[in-house]
Amino acid sequence: EVQLVESGGGLVLPGGSLRLSCTASGFAFSNSRMTWVRQAPGAALEWVSDIGGSGDGAAYANSVRGRFTISRDNSKNTLYLQLNSLKPEDTGMYYCAIWQTSIRGQGTQVTVSS
Repeated sequence: EVQLVESGGGLVLPGGSLRLSCTASGFAFSNSRMTWVRQAPGAALEWVSDIGGSGDGAAYANSVRGRFTISRDNSKNTLYLQLNSLKPEDTGMYYCAIWQTSIRGQGTQVTVSS
């Protein structure tokens, strides 16, 4: 059974940082391109970033480029998203997903507020 479990979200002040993690199981993680997406309240799902199976070919949405960094540790079957210089508009539920599939985890909430 494919499982993706996100963690690391929380409440943070504007300008703060968080590190999200996604632990994967049930599929060939190291061979899979992975994605982070997010959903703000009342908004559509938004692509944030993705990364190749070997950690190559990272891509970012314009809204987060230069502030967020995607990475992975294939020895731990874990995907990461480092969020720096957070803004209130970064608030939302963050999900990891297998690239170009509908398979994603339950999400972790990020709230940026003073």
